[in-house]
Amino acid sequence: MTALEMSATGSASLALRHRILPVLFFFSGVPALIYQLTWQRSLFRIFGVNTESVTIVVTAFMLGLGLGSLAGGWITRRGAVRPLLLLGVIEMLTAIFGLASLAIFEQVGDLALDWPLPAIAAVNLLLVLIPTLLMGATLPILVSHLVRTSGQVARSVGLLYYVNTLGASAACLLSAFVIFPYFGMQAAVRIAAAINIAVALGAFMAWYRRLEADETRVSPARVRTAQPILSIPLVMLLAAIGGFVSLSSEIFLFRVASFASGSSSMAFAVVLCGFLAGIAGGAYNASRLCATLSPADAIHEAAKGLIWANVFGAAFLPLVTQGAGTGFGLILIMLAGIYLIGRQWGALLPFLSHFGVAADGRAGMQTALLYSANIAGCATGAVLTGFVLANHLDSQQMSMLLLAIGTMCSLILIYRSSTVAGARGKAVAIAVAVFGAGTVIAPPLSRNLFENLQAHARSDHPFARVVENRSGVITVDTDGTVFGNGMYDGRFNTSLKSDRNGIIRPFALSLFHPAPREVLMIGLATGSWAQVIANNPFVERLTIVEINPGYTRLIAEQPEVQSVLHNPKVTIIEDDGRRWLNRHPGRTFDAVVSNTTWNFRANTTNLLSTEFLQLVGRHLNPGGIMFYNATFSRRVEKTGCTAFPYGARFTNHVVASNAPIDWNYERWRKVLESYTIDGKPEFNLTDRADREFLDALMQEYRLDGSMIEQCPTLLSRTTDKALVTDDNMGTEWRYYLNLE
Repeated sequence: MTALEMSATGSASLALRHRILPVLFFFSGVPALIYQLTWQRSLFRIFGVNTESVTIVVTAFMLGLGLGSLAGGWITRRGAVRPLLLLGVIEMLTAIFGLASLAIFEQVGDLALDWPLPAIAAVNLLLVLIPTLLMGATLPILVSHLVRTSGQVARSVGLLYYVNTLGASAACLLSAFVIFPYFGMQAAVRIAAAINIAVALGAFMAWYRRLEADETRVSPARVRTAQPILSIPLVMLLAAIGGFVSLSSEIFLFRVASFASGSSSMAFAVVLCGFLAGIAGGAYNASRLCATLSPADAIHEAAKGLIWANVFGAAFLPLVTQGAGTGFGLILIMLAGIYLIGRQWGALLPFLSHFGVAADGRAGMQTALLYSANIAGCATGAVLTGFVLANHLDSQQMSMLLLAIGTMCSLILIYRSSTVAGARGKAVAIAVAVFGAGTVIAPPLSRNLFENLQAHARSDHPFARVVENRSGVITVDTDGTVFGNGMYDGRFNTSLKSDRNGIIRPFALSLFHPAPREVLMIGLATGSWAQVIANNPFVERLTIVEINPGYTRLIAEQPEVQSVLHNPKVTIIEDDGRRWLNRHPGRTFDAVVSNTTWNFRANTTNLLSTEFLQLVGRHLNPGGIMFYNATFSRRVEKTGCTAFPYGARFTNHVVASNAPIDWNYERWRKVLESYTIDGKPEFNLTDRADREFLDALMQEYRLDGSMIEQCPTLLSRTTDKALVTDDNMGTEWRYYLNLE
């Protein structure tokens, strides 16, 4: 073979080697995201879906990835590594943990439920530490290898960041539209583990066939070392700020998308998919630019990209507000905005590696420092934005804060660029002009954001009240109708004679139970149900567990229900209902009442599944009842009638018990006749109209009528419906695909 032929063969072999790692790293990103979605779901079920738990779980993932990145950087300093062999080992170990993960979470979660918040945070970190360490370690290891064989840091970082993030983006769609709707959580981790194993086998095969570049034989001429133009501390600071803005933007964008979709489970998956796709696109574009531009020239492009990020971020709320009535057009507007914001911020990490990391033996460790700083910024965003700022800033203020931080980052890059003074001045003027336009023009154009999104049309009818906090968005219409995250949540009304909110249901408590002295109520909402139940003459103590403190603020302003906040019978606890029950195994009740939200909303399965109903059953006194909203779901109704031996559908609710239910109409009528709320009798028995109303009520809700359906009859008409379980997640992922 001639020298020319040998050179051509070597070039082809090197090109093949450089294609192997990106392909494998793409597929490595798929199971990583499937695990994240599944593990988050599992941990939320164990520790609750209140803000504290959500923040802890997300932060634990971020910290694990950051520590893994540092570990990977440390490995690269130990000498030459075999990246394909190491990738195969990491994927195999991840698969092993993934297969056992859900069982591990359940076992450890049961032990840690009653621990203080810092201890729970530490447990969450430990639970995901092994897999996230493995996942985080791969990027610096692979970057170090590619840098040694190509001499291009930014190109290596951008390429690997691009393919891995693109794989994660694809996994969002795969999980939302295939795995979760059709297979469930256990199958999800098995599918993810199977992909891990396939990647591992591919890596082992490529290593065995020597498709891994031999770093000791790379010609020094191939490696070019460009001197960094920014110090490692500065690029780490910018990476951390970029991570903070990216994660905070994701929280901000998800809040708007979640409201627009009525808290659909799909909203998170779609927002994450669009944002990750944007990050992938930005990383690819930055790596392409860095391959041809010097660091000094590329810094101008990076600053320009951040200015565009500020433009897209400032325009997001106005465009969504004005496009709310466009139907599918609104979805396109939101996805385009999410993608473009993610794209501009996703380019920052490869650019920073171009500015601050030299293509030498330290590239792996310095990339690890850069990536861990970015992850630390993400974790800070999860805690500070998700837990603190979201409780004090509304959506418009959050948008302005992110715009200000983005402007500051762009100005830092402009200041450190080596362009001529005139060009720098022009860039500064543009960055400041974008900030000014965003703060002056955007707010008026976003004034009716939630009104438009909720009405799915342009609306000039302002809400009477809007409460934004870290738990979501509550809106109140002028007629007293309350919406939680864009979906109907009830009305302020406690009058049975003018029943506008199905208030007959809490009034019916004494139809099912002779003396419900101890009552647990999961969910407070408008407080109307709480007011009625607290004033039941048999009720001695009402414990209410509510996840969103915003409702108590609204109730305090409503004369019809505000007294419930000061009723000595009533105790209101801010917590996740399922977690609270798990943490108080000794508490038992005569009735557990839950006016559960729509069965297809995100995380509703946690209060509808067979496992949850069995948990409630263990908290019932002898003869106690569970009374909860099925929201017209035949699956939910069947699940209730299967989890308990006795029960029935009462309007759109399920009443169920471990003992035969005492349907006593005489007792119910006497209780209704004696009902008083805030000292005012509900019925005047000397008034003929009131007596006839009660007569009609007893007839309408008779046991053999249409409003009540006994479980044997219900089960006979739902034989084709599957039970709701924690694993299959009920209708949350199937409803929007018209599978229910």
